[in-house]
Amino acid sequence: MSFCVKCGQQSQEGAQYCLSCGAAIPTTQTSNNNHASNQQQHTQSTVPNNDAEMNKGMAIIAYIIFFIPLITGDHRKSDFVKYHTNQGLLLFIFSVGLGIAISIVTAIFSALLFGLFAWGLLAILSTILNFLWIVPTILLIIGIINAASGNEKPLPLIGNMFTIIK
Repeated sequence: MSFCVKCGQQSQEGAQYCLSCGAAIPTTQTSNNNHASNQQQHTQSTVPNNDAEMNKGMAIIAYIIFFIPLITGDHRKSDFVKYHTNQGLLLFIFSVGLGIAISIVTAIFSALLFGLFAWGLLAILSTILNFLWIVPTILLIIGIINAASGNEKPLPLIGNMFTIIK
């Protein structure tokens, strides 16, 4: 009776490859003692080391509330989380800057324009400026999709600006 070294599944006598995982089966392993030791080695060597797969949830949270991975220290444990925490922080800074810019432009135009016609113009301008909030919303969605799919792609427009978390 042969057992696969990789997955531990029992294989047909004389088989060269495992039907379960496709790994080559050495012909010298035929005893149950070898099977037990192979199973033990298998469980010790299959500790997942895929950083992206293990930390997708925290990477997604980094876009919604960027400081959670900083508080929990997950940005130190995982390069994937650190990358997306940095992208989330850049998105937060961009959003704050956009809010300040919209407020300043609206304040300047409200100070310059007087009269009933001007207030209507100011309302139109304010509405147009508020549509700029679509940009950080789209960047947020792109970042979450990148994190969920295990990619380390920079956000468009702001992703390559600078690295804050090193």
